[in-house]
Amino acid sequence: MALVELEISDAIVTITMNRPEKRNAMSDAFIENLESAFAGLPKAVKVVILTGTGGHYCSGLDLAEHKERSTEDGIYHSRNWHRILDMIQLGGRPVVSAMYGAVIGGGLEIAAATHVRIAEPSCIFQLPEGRRGIFVGGGATVRVGRILGADRMTEMMLTGRKYNSEEALCLGLAHYAVGEGEAMALAQELAGKIARNAPLSNYFMVQAISRIEDMSKSDGMFTESLCAALSQTTPDAQEGLQAFLEKRAPKFR
Repeated sequence: MALVELEISDAIVTITMNRPEKRNAMSDAFIENLESAFAGLPKAVKVVILTGTGGHYCSGLDLAEHKERSTEDGIYHSRNWHRILDMIQLGGRPVVSAMYGAVIGGGLEIAAATHVRIAEPSCIFQLPEGRRGIFVGGGATVRVGRILGADRMTEMMLTGRKYNSEEALCLGLAHYAVGEGEAMALAQELAGKIARNAPLSNYFMVQAISRIEDMSKSDGMFTESLCAALSQTTPDAQEGLQAFLEKRAPKFR
């Protein structure tokens, strides 16, 4: 059974994390499968939907397969996770998460690397590493920390606090809170909307905005001007303007 499954429909691919007996917990083989899924996407794919099976999104590191590592190997292992999650966040395609059940530890790190996050009532958001005597290693201090702020993330890790979907919506861990069984339908609707955007506009939104956050104000403004100028020179920009003047929906490439 594949640990990660792909289903392509037109310009949208659904990637399903598939270890239901482990609540989609992350083993090394699982991470390799996730990397292969994102690295091998066909050029025609414009948007990715990321979800889980068996009633869960991802429950984080598979502690049953966790093995003792040297300090050196531990650094390499963590940096490999960073590299793969960077592929999700900065790979150039918008990624929509349809979440339910466990969004815990490494699962929350994966979710935080995606661009649109939809939560059902069954969602549990948690960073329990402190209760296991370990520390986050997949980028949570950067991605989750920026969403929550360092102070709230520290409290979340110290206490093992759990957030539900409505709390996650208020905190920014989720962008949408929906009813039971509604996450995938909304993910497909939003993915279709995103896929109809101009490709270069989507690319800049995914690639530039998070990087601009790392820059000084003046560097960010300059980078923004480059993105604006480059996007305005494309045929899609001309089509978007013409469609607006003609009061019709644009037809981008």
